[in-house]
Amino acid sequence: MSSLAQRVGEQGEPAPVLPRLLDGAPGAPVSLAAHLERHGPLPEIARDHGQETLLRELEASGLTGRGGAGFPAATKLRAVARGHAPVVVANGTEGEPASAKDKTLIACNPHLVVDGAVAAAYAVGSREAILAVGRADRRSQARLEHALGERAHLHEPVELRVVAAPDRFVSGEESALVHWLNGGPAKPTTRPPRSFERGVRGRPTLVQNVETLANIALIARRGAAWFRTAGTAAEPGTALVTVRGAVRAPGVAEVELGPPLRDVLHRFGGLTSLPRALLVGGYFGTWIDAREALELPLTEAALGAHGAALGARTIVVLPQDRCGLVETARVARYLAAESAGQCGSCLFGLAAIAAAVQSIATGAADAPHAHERLHRLAAQVAGRGACAHPTGATRFVESALRVFADEAARHLRGRCCTESRRPLLPAPTGGPREWR
Repeated sequence: MSSLAQRVGEQGEPAPVLPRLLDGAPGAPVSLAAHLERHGPLPEIARDHGQETLLRELEASGLTGRGGAGFPAATKLRAVARGHAPVVVANGTEGEPASAKDKTLIACNPHLVVDGAVAAAYAVGSREAILAVGRADRRSQARLEHALGERAHLHEPVELRVVAAPDRFVSGEESALVHWLNGGPAKPTTRPPRSFERGVRGRPTLVQNVETLANIALIARRGAAWFRTAGTAAEPGTALVTVRGAVRAPGVAEVELGPPLRDVLHRFGGLTSLPRALLVGGYFGTWIDAREALELPLTEAALGAHGAALGARTIVVLPQDRCGLVETARVARYLAAESAGQCGSCLFGLAAIAAAVQSIATGAADAPHAHERLHRLAAQVAGRGACAHPTGATRFVESALRVFADEAARHLRGRCCTESRRPLLPAPTGGPREWR
């Protein structure tokens, strides 16, 4: 048993029931007093070689990033810890329009997020943690600022501040957020150096999703064995999931990893009717036929076998009265408009793809040619460009062509699969938005 596990009293402690992360309410966030009463203070993990103890505990926990990529959290922390004077960035920007998990976590339990940033700073040897949220998300800004005010008397050895980043789909990507913090536009890139090598002000930087950090705060107190009492052996823990569409109680809930999606949807009141398909992973995600999707376990391994991933942990249940092609066309237009404009494959390729999907969805005169053009464009755009945006958008569109192939054939004959054109997936429109 590790020294950390001994400090937090793990011997024989029963696994707590869910929720672990959402133990407050969005309208009444957990106060510092209530937070400390339930969880107690962070253990003195910065002393007596505690940095290495916490890193080992995180490795044993199997915690992976909850922001989309699913990278092992301990590996990322170790890479940053090797550098000089690192910086920690808590990423709560959540640019995915269909997702609300990070906003809900901050609204319910801001102190757990701040604790996670402090614990991560201890683990990598940092004295600075930046809490980043979207510029339009004023509630999250206010909740975090209030939480920092409540903690002022704690005299934590980590400088904490809240910043509001531009509201663009790609602005919350790790490299984009670092570019913006350095005074540049919030645009992503795949080019080195990586953030863990040279990030904010040229210092090694840990950019970690707020849900990941909240889990780190709990593991710092309760240990890896406790964390593994939820989820599966290969993919332990819980996930905050946003569900929209044909369920009785859409919203955000905390669920264990592992159960089939059908059981996960019971947490949202169950299905209102047999759906057409499920969009798993958000707007960089994958449409899956409902009969297959409902039986798939909520794990990266099971979803990956079907070309999908947890991604933004967003599940959209497409009801019978909505057209998957119409929904895809609207989101494709949004993703094209959200291009950072850094390369032709994204700026022009995604616009052409969106136009082709729109032609099919509306049964335009050039729809038969648009269908052929889509496959050619997708092959030309995927895997190219200055960032992952064109690849993610193309994956989303290609999955729609597979799952809604019969509907596409009906559209080509001038008939839609449904009479309803009411939008289901949010796709913000309007004038140009800032990158800085």
